[in-house]
Amino acid sequence: MMWVNGVKQGVVAASDRAVQFGDGCFTTARIRSGEIELFPAHIARLQQGCERLLITGVDWELLGQEMIRAAADCDDGVLKTIVTRGSGGRGYSAAGCAAPTRIVSVSAYPAHYHALRESGARLALSPIQLGKNPLLAGIKHLNRLEQVLIRTRLEQTGADEALVLDTDGMLVECCAANFFWRTGEQVFTPDLSDSGVNGIQRQRVMRQIADLGFTLSEVRAGVEVLAEADEVLITNALMPVLPVRQIEAWHFSSRRLFRLLNPH
Repeated sequence: MMWVNGVKQGVVAASDRAVQFGDGCFTTARIRSGEIELFPAHIARLQQGCERLLITGVDWELLGQEMIRAAADCDDGVLKTIVTRGSGGRGYSAAGCAAPTRIVSVSAYPAHYHALRESGARLALSPIQLGKNPLLAGIKHLNRLEQVLIRTRLEQTGADEALVLDTDGMLVECCAANFFWRTGEQVFTPDLSDSGVNGIQRQRVMRQIADLGFTLSEVRAGVEVLAEADEVLITNALMPVLPVRQIEAWHFSSRRLFRLLNPH
């Protein structure tokens, strides 16, 4: 189901800047029993994305109400919310854009995440590398062509997720998840200053790790550091945390941190 500017429909104007330029941002949230998990954080993410993209005029109260209404009848699903700059302007100019476009949709929850919590995920090293772009790093903007290519290559491997490097060969993230590894009492996650998405669940897990007494570091590191890792985890708002059992020739059996983050 999809709503565009509060109307139940699946049509967006061809002149919308999301279509023309990928000019907008989005967030994806878990729905449980009609409630949006981490709802304030998802609104804040959209607001931060719009601020970075210089998109103004969003009616945040109205959008929040539309998100809540869309989720209300869903027992277990996924809510995706997109904000675009809207239609207007000529060429790249944003002059003349009357109002942002709000797109809210609900879909089924990916059932394979339940199984992966038990078995652990297998990651394949992606041949697609992320370009470095500090201006857009961290936010979930609509320009996702790198992820489309990463996913296309991933589907040729049979792995559950892709491990993605930047053009300097540094660890960044997965196709649709953030990435952590533990070596002893130290936990590491890639520095996302130049590329990648600073996920809501990533931020939450970083706070939890600090509370659990581990040393947490955001680092620029190559894939070779995983040879010394005891445990690897991936996170996103839907998973929300999954253990990793294998990356290429490396195998990981420890679930110590995973169990501490998932006590039930």
